[in-house]
Amino acid sequence: MDFLVHMEVGSIGTGEDANRLLKQEADRAQELAEMGLLRRLWRVPGRRENWGIWTAKSIDELHAALSSLPLYPALHITIHPLATHPNDPNLPLPAKSKD
Repeated sequence: MDFLVHMEVGSIGTGEDANRLLKQEADRAQELAEMGLLRRLWRVPGRRENWGIWTAKSIDELHAALSSLPLYPALHITIHPLATHPNDPNLPLPAKSKD
C-alpha cells in the first residue's frame, strides 16, 4: 500500500548534537529506501518539511518505519493513504477487443 507522508521538523537544537542527529536521520532514510519503504522524498523549499511516497504492507509497518527515524520525536507527521485512481495515466491500458 502506498502512502503520501508529510513531515514537519520541529526544534532539534543546534551545534554538534543537531549535526549528529541529522547524519543519523540521513543514514536511516537510506536504509528505509534500500528496504523499499521510502520510495520518493521532496523537500519544501525554505521550510523544514518534506513530502514523501512510502510503501508498506500495513499502517503498522509504516508507523514502525516512521518511528524508527532519529528525528521522530521532533516530527509532526500527516499520513494520507493512497488508492489507485481509474484515470491514472501510468496504469496499463486495457486490451483492445478484436471486433
